[in-house]
Amino acid sequence: MSRFLLSILGAAALVLTYGTASAGDAAAGKAKYATCAGCHGENGVSKMPNAPSLAGKDEAYIKEALNAYKTGAKDNATMKAMASALSDTDVDNVAAYVASFPKP
Repeated sequence: MSRFLLSILGAAALVLTYGTASAGDAAAGKAKYATCAGCHGENGVSKMPNAPSLAGKDEAYIKEALNAYKTGAKDNATMKAMASALSDTDVDNVAAYVASFPKP
């Protein structure tokens, strides 16, 4: 029984460690988002017709979109240039910051 309990605790620790490691730092993301705000709005609500609002989007969606622009899976030259300048950590941090915006 103790081996089973240790296995469960070990698995739980791995899950918690993975979740913590993949979560971004919203405070660090705020500084990186400053360049995004020009098009997507200071609080994620865009005033430009060609730039979507980001408020209300979750962290996973933002990460997926930024990575798709980085790889060229999404075709937008401006966003490819912007996203390509971000490290993987930057992407996590920006996504965490954007996810903190309230829904409009």
